Amino acid sequence: MTDSPLPRDTRALPDRWRDTLLAVRSGAAGPDPLPYAENLLARWDEPQRRYHTTAHLTAVLDRIDTLAGYAADVHAVRLAAWFHDAVYRPDRTENEERSAALAERALPEAEVGEAVTAEVARLVRLTVTHDPADGDRNGEVLCDADLAILAGSPQEYAAYAAQVREEYGFVPDEAFRAGRAAVLRQLLALPRLFRTPHGAAEWEARARHNLTTELELLGPSSDPQ
Repeated sequence: MTDSPLPRDTRALPDRWRDTLLAVRSGAAGPDPLPYAENLLARWDEPQRRYHTTAHLTAVLDRIDTLAGYAADVHAVRLAAWFHDAVYRPDRTENEERSAALAERALPEAEVGEAVTAEVARLVRLTVTHDPADGDRNGEVLCDADLAILAGSPQEYAAYAAQVREEYGFVPDEAFRAGRAAVLRQLLALPRLFRTPHGAAEWEARARHNLTTELELLGPSSDPQ
């Protein structure tokens, strides 16, 4: 593996938020970035989370750093990473929409301009499908960064899959296997999981192998009726 989806130190997250927010403001005055970071980090640290934690946020930001050269506005992509799972309830279906709405409320208050705020919200909503349009450079970077865990080592992927199962611990085994299998098939049906040149070259084959292996391990009960 040429690069690992595992994140670096999550303690650096407040500084990373501050640096991104100040870069987006382009020197303009605004409220202290730290309270916004604290609010977002408290969300990412909620007890119902097992995979969608600050470790996942850090991993996505790290992968955006890897892919930064492909983005049209890497600062907007980084802000979208912060918000993309800021609202996360495993028993709800509107998490992405609520996360985008949170960005639309918080970013103008933090003195982020209208155009960047709109782009961040659009990118957050794009993570419903992880299927950006051709030429959507920001969308390609965010979606590739978010899906990079699929290309982890067998041990990393197994840990990810186990954490996802823990988040859905309230779902009975048979129903979970069926639902998880549907998600895996949806991903495998995409013409490309990764849209950036780096993602396509470094992550695509390994991710498809991991997804196929998990689907097989789910067993016959996960076969579509």
